[in-house]
Amino acid sequence: MAHAQEKKVIATPDAPPAIGPYSQAIRAGKTVYLAGQVSIDPKTKQFVNGTIEEQTKMALDNLKAVLAADGLTMDHVVSTGVFLKDLNEFGKMNGVYGTYFKNAPPARATVEVARLPLDARVEISAIAVHP
Repeated sequence: MAHAQEKKVIATPDAPPAIGPYSQAIRAGKTVYLAGQVSIDPKTKQFVNGTIEEQTKMALDNLKAVLAADGLTMDHVVSTGVFLKDLNEFGKMNGVYGTYFKNAPPARATVEVARLPLDARVEISAIAVHP
């Protein structure tokens, strides 16, 4: 069990900064808890309204950048949470998602939600573990 003093904030300018009282990620022991990411371009810090495929790619690229800031890759992800504005877009999201998790894909929960920040179509969070 991780102790409070082991809690470390993970942050990178290569992903959108936290807007509010949360961190891009927190490491507790060997486990890294990543905040949900939406389609925000880390360079411009602007929301990019695009297709579900474009938004999924940007959300996953943002997660990938936060993982890299702690020396991890997508292969270290053990669980994800996918929040969709329209579950009818699941197949399109899943097509992009699958290109990021080829080896031993993580456990996943996918739910449809009434609304997401910035009226995004998708938000994805993750949990990763250091070897």
